[in-house]
This record gives sequence, structure tokens and C-alpha cells, in this order.
Amino acid sequence: MNSLVFIYNFSNIEFEKKILEANNSHLKLIMDKFKKEIVVKDGCVYSSEEDEKLKNLFECLDALYSHNIDLTDADFSSILNNIDYYSAFDIVDLFLNKQIIFTSPLGKTIYPRSLNQKLYIKSLDSNDIVFALGPAGTGKTYLAVLYALSKLKSNKYKKIILVRPIVEAGEKLGFLPGDFKDKVDPYLVPIYDGLYDALGKENTDKMIAKGTIEVAPLAYMRGRTLENAIIILDEAQNTTLSQMKMFLTRLGFNSKMIITGDVTQIDLPNKNISGLLEAVSLLDEIDGIRIVNFQKYDVMRHPLVFKIIERYENKQ
Repeated sequence: MNSLVFIYNFSNIEFEKKILEANNSHLKLIMDKFKKEIVVKDGCVYSSEEDEKLKNLFECLDALYSHNIDLTDADFSSILNNIDYYSAFDIVDLFLNKQIIFTSPLGKTIYPRSLNQKLYIKSLDSNDIVFALGPAGTGKTYLAVLYALSKLKSNKYKKIILVRPIVEAGEKLGFLPGDFKDKVDPYLVPIYDGLYDALGKENTDKMIAKGTIEVAPLAYMRGRTLENAIIILDEAQNTTLSQMKMFLTRLGFNSKMIITGDVTQIDLPNKNISGLLEAVSLLDEIDGIRIVNFQKYDVMRHPLVFKIIERYENKQ
């Protein structure tokens, strides 16, 4: 202890148990992030050296524990990712004033876990077209689907249309047997996953059968005017210039478009003709259109995903 410096004193000594539970799993995550030895004892936090961001983290955790907020592993990872960029006050406010987006039939509540996710939902409320750009795992498509379901439930819109360009991700899948639906469904699995997680497979299949939810390849949008609907275009980085223009001009009255994509994962033969890249360049600063840029610190997946993205970014 002599070589360690005092960092923080919890307002309640019982809070240290929350850091040390599950075989010190959360403490290990903190030490891995800050690359420091950290000791929690008698309600106090000590470290091998002073660190203002580390103090900021424990202030944040202390405030959350004081309000009896139970943090899931995903919540904890999100806090670790965001503590370098936001104040403890901003992060605590995110959890204390949760903006519930959707509640599943099993009672699971979905809410923004990062400040960019919160901005995303606010942007969806106030704009008819929203572009969401950023790396995998930031919740771009998942939150869009749940937001759309919540608006469908409130009768704001009559249907949800979920769209994807059919582009192979670096692999030649060859001939796929079956009818047209059998051939395109493998490309739409990520969209189905989000629906199944929110509604369950049985409810999802019923809504698709009724036409309340439509899942389709991008080519099916040509010639249509989409009214009274929320339309989500996923993997938009793989649209061509003409496809993106075609899609955006389908917007009808009382409709909303959400376009999601990761410009670092373009699978087109010519990466310079991505319709997403052109659209965000041309349409920025138009009233009614909003571009939300997610960052690696918004990643909600396994903590290693954050590190993987960071290494790839540093390589460029």
C-alpha cells in the first residue's frame, strides 16, 4: 500500500463490494483499461499513480450506486468506453434519466447506453431522414428497429420496411437453393435477429405475414412511394450511387427513413462509389436530415471489440 496513491473514497463502504463481486471482474476491466494497479480497500480506491480520469470513473460509479442503479456488464463496458470523452455528470445523467425506447413482451427494456445513442434517438424524433454512421456494435440498426417498433405500437406509422442491399461480404456464396425468399433471407439475417430479440420469432413472423413488417432487398424499393412507414436501410455503405438516390427519393408523406452503415466495411468492387459516402457529403446541413456519427467508444459488444476497432484505426 505504501507505493500506492489515494484516488477516491466511496460515499458508502458497501459500494466496494459491487466493484469486487464476481471475482473482481469489474475491477479487472478497470485495471486493463487504465494499465495500472488498483486496490479497493475499506471503501477507498488506491492506484499505482494519480489519474484524473480514473477518479472521474469512480465518481461516476459512486453516484450510480448511490441511486441503486444495477449495472449490467454491457452498462459497465459502456461507461469504461465513454469515461475518456464525457464527464461523470453526463454519464450518470444518462442512466438516471433513462429514455426507454422499447419494452419487449418479456419486460426487457431498451434504452440508450451512450450519449451518442441518446443523440441518435433525439435525432430520430425531430428529423424525417437520419443517417447513422459508425463501427459495428454501436447499436445503429438495433436501436433503429426498436425505435420503429415503438412508433408502430403507438400508431404513428402503419408499417416498418427493413431494407438491405444484397452484396456478398468478401465471399462468393455460390448458388443458393430454393425460391427468391430463400435466396435473399441469408443476407437479411441481422435484421431478423433484431426483430426476434425484440418481439420473439412467433410475433415477428405474424407481423411479417400481415405485412405490418416488410423485410426486403433494396432492389424491391424501385418504383415505390413509401408513405405512413418507417423505412430502415441497413448496410448502406454497400449501396451504389444510383441505388442510394433511388432509395432516398422513395420517401412519402408521414414517413421516416433511417440509413445505417459503416464506411470502413464497404464490400463494393469499387469502394469509391459508395452511395452512403456521396449522400452524407451532399445532404449535410439540410433541415429535416441529420447525420449521427458513432465512435468506437459507443460499442456495446464484448470489450475486445473496442480494442479491435482501435487497433484497426491505428493501422490506417
